Amino acid sequence: MISLLCASAGLLTVAASGLPINRLQLPDGFSISIYASNVKNARQMALGDKGVVFVGSKSAGKVYALVDKNGDGKIDARHDKKYTIASGLNMPSGIAFKDGSLYVAAVSKVLRFDNIETQLEKPPKPVVVTNLLPTDKYHGWKYLGFGPDDFLYVPVGVPCNVCISHDKRHGSILRLDVKTGKAEIYASGIRNSVGFDWHPETKTLWFTDNGRDWLGDDSPPDELNHAYRKGLNFGFPYIHGNNVYDPEYEVNDALWEDAKRFLKPEWELDAHVAPLGMMFYTGKQFPPEYKNQIIIAEHGSWNRSQKAGYRLVVVKFGKYKIESVKPFVTGWMQKGDGVDDEGTHWGRPVDVINMPDGSILVSDDYANAIYRISYSR
Repeated sequence: MISLLCASAGLLTVAASGLPINRLQLPDGFSISIYASNVKNARQMALGDKGVVFVGSKSAGKVYALVDKNGDGKIDARHDKKYTIASGLNMPSGIAFKDGSLYVAAVSKVLRFDNIETQLEKPPKPVVVTNLLPTDKYHGWKYLGFGPDDFLYVPVGVPCNVCISHDKRHGSILRLDVKTGKAEIYASGIRNSVGFDWHPETKTLWFTDNGRDWLGDDSPPDELNHAYRKGLNFGFPYIHGNNVYDPEYEVNDALWEDAKRFLKPEWELDAHVAPLGMMFYTGKQFPPEYKNQIIIAEHGSWNRSQKAGYRLVVVKFGKYKIESVKPFVTGWMQKGDGVDDEGTHWGRPVDVINMPDGSILVSDDYANAIYRISYSR
C-alpha cells in the first residue's frame, strides 16, 4: 500500500520552498519533508561528528554545511542554517568526513578541511591530500567514502561513453592512503560508479555502476555490484550486466578466457536509470525489514525515449542473496503535467545517508533540495 504522507514540518516548508513534495509516494507509515532548500546542485552528503550535514555539488562548484538551528537533531518548520565551505572548485561532487576533517574530491584533487565543524563561518584553507588523479572532466566527478580499513575509496570513471584508456585508473575504484597520498586500484572494469557503501556485518564493498549509452532503451542494464575483495574485475567495456557483449569489441578467444574471471553484477538494475548514491540502512526507526537493506537513488535517464528512474529503490536481501529490488519513493517524475519544460520531472535524487535518529536524508541536484524521510506508526 502506497500513501502520500508528509510530516507537518514538511508541509509548512513546501510553501516556502515551492517544491511539490506532496506528489511523492512512499509506503504506509513513511513521511517526507524538506530538510533544506536552495542548496544549489546538491550531490553527495556526509555527516559530521557534531551533526553538521555537509553537501557537495557538481555544476555549482561549492561545498555547503547545513546546521540544525536548535541542535536537537530534529527537523524544524524553518530551514536550517546554511554555510558555504568552499566555492570555485572543479566539480566537488564527492565528499567524506572522518576524524573532524572534511574530504572533498575536485576531479584531479582530493582536499581536506581540518576541524571544519568548529570553523563554519571562516573555513580553513584546505590541505591537498593528492593532486595526481586524472584530470578528465568526462565522468570526472567523484564519490568518496572511508572504508572499514580507514582508506579513502575514490572511483575514477572512464573519459568516454565506452572505450579502453591507457590510464589503468580509468574505470576503477581506487583505494587512497590519506596520510601519504598514494593510491592503488581496488576494483576495475567499472564504467562509472557514483555510489557505494560497506555491508554493516560483512564489511565488504557494494557499489552502483552506470551502464553505457546508445545500445537502445532497454540495454544494457545498470548494475549493483559486490567487490568482496581487492583485485576483482567487473567486465567493462567488454561485457555489460550478465551477458551483454559490447558491439565495439570483438569477442575473441582471449576475451572468452578473460570473461571467465569477470564478475557479474549482484543485480541488474533497469537500463539508464542512473543509479548514484546508495547506502545500507542502519537505523532503528524504520520497520525491521529495512535493517541492513540497500537504498539506492536512481537519478533518472537522459537519453531514453521513455524516461526511467527518478526514484529511490530498496534492495531486499534474503538469507543468501538479493530477493527483490522495489520502488521505495516515487513521484519526482510526473509525465505530461507541465512541471518543467519537458513535462516529466521536477526532481532528481542523488544521494542518501543515515541520520542518528533513524531517519534518512536524500539530496536532489535538480530541485536544489535535501529531503528527510522518517517513519512512525
